[in-house]
Amino acid sequence: MSKDFDIIVIGAGIAGASVAAHLAETHRVAICEMEERPGYHTTGRSAAAYEPNYGPPAILALTRAARTHFQEGGFLTPRETLFFMPEGQEEAFAQLMGIQKGMEEIPIGTAKEKFPLLQEGYAKRAVLDPGTADIDVDLLHQSYLKLFRQRGGELHCEHGVEALERNGQWTVRTKDETLRSRIIVDAAGAWGDKVAEMAGRKRIGLQPKRRSIAVVPGPEGSDFMSWPLVGDVGETWYCKPQSGKLLVSPADATPVDPHDAYADDMTLAEGIERFQQAVDYEVTRVERTWGGLRSFAPDGSPVVGYDGEEDGFFWLIGQGGYGIQSSPALSRLAAALVRGETPPSDIMDEGLALSEISPRRFG
Repeated sequence: MSKDFDIIVIGAGIAGASVAAHLAETHRVAICEMEERPGYHTTGRSAAAYEPNYGPPAILALTRAARTHFQEGGFLTPRETLFFMPEGQEEAFAQLMGIQKGMEEIPIGTAKEKFPLLQEGYAKRAVLDPGTADIDVDLLHQSYLKLFRQRGGELHCEHGVEALERNGQWTVRTKDETLRSRIIVDAAGAWGDKVAEMAGRKRIGLQPKRRSIAVVPGPEGSDFMSWPLVGDVGETWYCKPQSGKLLVSPADATPVDPHDAYADDMTLAEGIERFQQAVDYEVTRVERTWGGLRSFAPDGSPVVGYDGEEDGFFWLIGQGGYGIQSSPALSRLAAALVRGETPPSDIMDEGLALSEISPRRFG
């Protein structure tokens, strides 16, 4: 027995859920998710930061275009970001300042007022981004899933795709069901290339990379929850207050195969050591750790658009570590492209070049 839809989205993380919510307004849409709940792998393991000066050019445009949705939906809680330039990171500092909007260099003394743990002599320069914020990732994700269901969409969890066949239309086989549709949207995250191979597509060269996080206690007697997100411009560590604790990460990007990611203890230890070189605070206890996957195309930009063959296979992968912050704009853009419509003007006005995200750029 099979079910027929106009569009099947593979993957119920933030990318799949958000694009499916938009598409369900005009089409019969199903989501196939291999896990028992949506957002298990990457969406549920985010540092939850809105950083409009973080990422390659395409991501910068999408993230900046997403701000209105974040603000109107109440998904943001303001939190400044403070970047330090220790000796040897002059080039990274220049690169950051070359792409930034709204950031300002501030005196080291002012930086220490905002982040009292700063070690004397560590930072040669400091730059503040006052336009950053915490994202309520779960609220955002659930809002898209709710809208998807309200519009008649069907969510099929524990429906990992076992086969994809094309015979006039797409047939998606899972262990329990067979579903058919005219269009497939590959939003499978780290498994994006595996899904594409099943569909007879050429692999993009997607590379999942592990990011490790340690949860440590904050300094007693201090109002550390009001501190900014802090890190070095060379991306060798960062620290963020969250849920009454401090998240400390080595900002690692270790290539791995798609899997249920876990933190790497050695990498975490090295990251905590770099953090402690920057601060006047000793980490004596790690309360827990976790890891997530951030998946990148070879050039670091997302892959969004129909495959070269005119058969309804649509790529939506490679968001890297920027999938949450870009999702409100990326999902609107992707939905427009799936429908064959003109891309939203507010996104294009941010300087997005469709050629930079097209799957056809890989030949």
